[in-house]
Amino acid sequence: MGIDLMALLFTIPAMLISSAVHEYAHAYAAYKLGDDTARAEGRMTINPIAHIDPIGFLMMIFGKIGWSKPVPVNSYNFENPVVGSAIVSIAGPLSNLLLVVVSALLLKLVIILPLPTLALQLLASFLTVMLFINISLMLFNLLPIPPLDGSNIVEMFLPKHWRANWSSLAQYAPILLLAMILPFSPLFAIFSSFWYNLLSTVVGLVLTLFGLPGAAAF
Repeated sequence: MGIDLMALLFTIPAMLISSAVHEYAHAYAAYKLGDDTARAEGRMTINPIAHIDPIGFLMMIFGKIGWSKPVPVNSYNFENPVVGSAIVSIAGPLSNLLLVVVSALLLKLVIILPLPTLALQLLASFLTVMLFINISLMLFNLLPIPPLDGSNIVEMFLPKHWRANWSSLAQYAPILLLAMILPFSPLFAIFSSFWYNLLSTVVGLVLTLFGLPGAAAF
């Protein structure tokens, strides 16, 4: 079994786990702030089936960038809709950051454990993929483009008279996102270079921070 195939096999469960935790964090944060919409629609769960977006899932596997079905949120149920939406939004990337830390700590532990070579390789490979996946999910969702989480976070810091214009940009967001990720788009090369450099830099920082050797997960 080649390295690429092994990484692909690990990417699928890692993506399912990571995206489910991400969406659950959104739903739970909304619920704690007073909005029961996601829970009522069965989205406050870590069951990945409830959150899978087929295209986003395939993009994550083959393009190292992807998304899940957005959790339904009614911001009017929050005491402060703008701040509440930002808190719900940041909960997703924060959950991925937590999984990055857990994966890195477990990877560090696995490396020093006296495990059989095959078991060591399998565990280390899966945890490395988990680390890469969650860094990618965290960074992608923090991009300030509607409907990504970063958009609501940015909106919280905008002056009130700018917020309506910012929200109106949401209608153009799908076009921009497609232009960034479709290979035949003129923006693809620019975004690909930016994304590769950003992802590589953050992964390198995490590996250095936790004293882990460099690894090519996928």
